[in-house]
Amino acid sequence: MKRTIIFILLLAGIVLPINSCTDFLDKQPTEDMTLEEVFTKREYVERFMAATSAHLSIELWFDFQFGRNPFVGASDEMELTNTEAYSQSMNSGAWSPANVLNAMLWSTIWEGTRKTNLFLENIDKTPMDDAEKSGWIGEMKFLRAWFHFLGLRAHGPIPIIKRSYKADEDFTTIVREPLEDCVNFIADECDEAAALLPATRNSAVLGRPTSLAALALKARVLLYAASPLFNGNPDYDKYVDATGRKLFPDYDAAKWQAAADAALACIRACEANGCDLYYSADRDPVTSYQYVFLDRWNKEIIFAKNIEMNYSIDCERRMSPNGMGGMAFYAPTQELVDSYGMAGTNEYPFILDENGDPRYGANGNPTVNPASGYNDNLDQKWVGREPRFYASIHYNGAVWRGRALQFYAGGLDGKKTTGSYSKTGYLMRKISNPDVDLVSGKYQVNTWVMFRLAEVYLNYAEALNEAGGGTPDPDVFKYVNLIRTRAGMPDLPATLNKEEMRIRIRVERKIELAFETHRYFDCHRWKIAHVTDSRPIHGLNIDENTNDFFSRRVVEDRIFETPKHYLFPLPQDDISRSQGALVQTPGW
Repeated sequence: MKRTIIFILLLAGIVLPINSCTDFLDKQPTEDMTLEEVFTKREYVERFMAATSAHLSIELWFDFQFGRNPFVGASDEMELTNTEAYSQSMNSGAWSPANVLNAMLWSTIWEGTRKTNLFLENIDKTPMDDAEKSGWIGEMKFLRAWFHFLGLRAHGPIPIIKRSYKADEDFTTIVREPLEDCVNFIADECDEAAALLPATRNSAVLGRPTSLAALALKARVLLYAASPLFNGNPDYDKYVDATGRKLFPDYDAAKWQAAADAALACIRACEANGCDLYYSADRDPVTSYQYVFLDRWNKEIIFAKNIEMNYSIDCERRMSPNGMGGMAFYAPTQELVDSYGMAGTNEYPFILDENGDPRYGANGNPTVNPASGYNDNLDQKWVGREPRFYASIHYNGAVWRGRALQFYAGGLDGKKTTGSYSKTGYLMRKISNPDVDLVSGKYQVNTWVMFRLAEVYLNYAEALNEAGGGTPDPDVFKYVNLIRTRAGMPDLPATLNKEEMRIRIRVERKIELAFETHRYFDCHRWKIAHVTDSRPIHGLNIDENTNDFFSRRVVEDRIFETPKHYLFPLPQDDISRSQGALVQTPGW
């Protein structure tokens, strides 16, 4: 018993050498004293793996640093009520190399990577079944690829860390590698992991990586690599490391086809193993979309993270109305609400611009599309919208947990003199569970979905459309239309050309993948964030309880400096400690 207690303490304090307030260059000199012991027994190693998997962030925690997800609140889809969220610093332009560690991104990816490396370097010492050991190696390779991807999507070129480092090593040898090398490393790790992992998991081990998850990650990273931010970006053409080595590649059109091929390979593997778009029993479009995220481990889910009950409760409180015991932190923007289409049509309430967003005038109002039948008068603005709107957005008058919501001033869920409330007059409904009752203490466990089949369909459609000529390949229509069919929407017009299809795919991603940590990175990789993330964010007039409540008002003026804000800075302490070996992100 004493030995077990000592081991647990060692695991917490030595094998996990980097705490949340330090950076990845800090090391514990005594760690090797415990590694021999850790890897002598299978059960110890399994605990080590669990500790490594714990670095899969609780991304549903948008406003809290341990969620490692400032991205939803820093995109044009949401305004967080919590003023301490790191996204508030991003939106105001107050983020910097001096405070970027508060976002918990840089430290987390290297903590997780270090553990995967320690595992891979020592697992051969563990007496256990070879087949099971191979599967565990596959899991760690997937996680190492995942942690590197998290770094790449935020920072661009990053160090590639393929081994553990000791405290007395020369850390000035750690440098940012060229972006293409980072992408290739992640893709190769995914290939190796996919070859070692099972395609499916039984109910006892749900939440552990599969070969399908590895293929989905490869498809995503290759899509990012093909996109304008990372593929021939002129803003970074002269960005080099301390030795003069170029860190961003020249444009290569073939990357779109490589991304399409990877996504199709993932789709084929998913189909072969019973993965398909989820439908509720009644096949209703609203519940079919809503319960993708509530019917845990359904056939659409490729990889997800179960959220512990205490964290699930915290997340549910953030999503829930303040009149129902919630904090009302997660407030969708009027800009997102404007983007949902009209039910049963291919029409949107507002005219779209070349980026797939509503076209806004100088006064901040969008241009109404007269063909849509949209009525902007008072509460009629939410009538006749597409089914995913009703599954994703709480709006004034919507029925939730037994009553109509009241977001106007003085309403049960409206602005209060004390406490929190929605800053936009809307709340996020997607992922929130209608069976939860915070007042009576009735809770459910949440799941954060990292990969699902609908995303892979959209990845494939986008890459294939960009790889092709003026007329989209039939598969582009096929896979977008599969998603729209589940959502109760008609097929796209068969006459769309490449540019028109690009707009439709961007709208579809904005709606289908809302709040899933895609919008921020989509706008960045498409190089449209200097538009979407720099304009004022709007909501309803929550200070009023009359007809004026339904009018638009500016909630926040946001700041975006281009190209500076397209990528995260590196922590200044690590730049200094590296003695110039680590070069700072351009603009910072």
